[in-house]
Amino acid sequence: MLSTLENGKIVRGLAGIPSEGPVLLVGYHMLLGLELVPLIAQFLFERNIHVRGIAHPMMFAKYKEGRSGPSPSYYDTFRIMGAVPVSGTNLFKLLSRKAHILLYPGGMREALHRKGEEYKLFWPEQSEFVRMAARFGAKIVPFGAVGEDDIGQVVVDYDDLTKIPYFRDQIKNLTDGNVRLRTTATGEVANQDVHLPGIMPKIPGRFYYFFGKPIETEGRKQELKDREKAHELYLEVKSEVEKCIAYLKEKREGDPYRSIFSRLVYQTINGSSSEIPTFEL
Repeated sequence: MLSTLENGKIVRGLAGIPSEGPVLLVGYHMLLGLELVPLIAQFLFERNIHVRGIAHPMMFAKYKEGRSGPSPSYYDTFRIMGAVPVSGTNLFKLLSRKAHILLYPGGMREALHRKGEEYKLFWPEQSEFVRMAARFGAKIVPFGAVGEDDIGQVVVDYDDLTKIPYFRDQIKNLTDGNVRLRTTATGEVANQDVHLPGIMPKIPGRFYYFFGKPIETEGRKQELKDREKAHELYLEVKSEVEKCIAYLKEKREGDPYRSIFSRLVYQTINGSSSEIPTFEL
């Protein structure tokens, strides 16, 4: 994991993450949310920061007889970690408690992306969080995470599944049985149908995280009440997330320990608890 200090210097670890909240960590949602557990665990281990996630309501649904999809117990880990259902009210509460909050504007559309859409952002056209962040003077930390394409490849996606009557009906039942989000949104982000893509596993590679320079909203409450100004900041955050992803995709090409085999050899020689090097900054 890499982060950025206030002076713009990129460092290894999470030293660039503000200690005091409220902090909004805004980034890209990997396929099936594969980046979540390592991210939250590392924040606890390295900085003793409890990151609170804003999650899809289906993770909090009560069990119903005949309900399609995984049992709610499947999501227990995320609930125990402090995730809350996505809503303006819950975001308001977490900001008011000066929490460190994990937010994915692309939501389910990013986490259940189609073939060939790795690392593509599917954010709403309009800002959803900037003005509320400014109300509490929150710091916004854009971040990127890459590595899903070294874990698996989508071989059967939503478009393929909806061509098969059985799976099309399953998707409809599962989607209709859960709370619908962004029902008034337009574009691809409005496609929130719940499904499980077919994934072909690969020999595991490595996950990389890059947290950009924190963006201050303290003292900008009045300025960001203006929709145009808020939208400009929203686009700035989105651009920074894309830059973080591009940086990692380029730099990982020079990582001699990207392969799981090279990492196993390194730890065999240096001990299982030794920190494995990566690319040069």
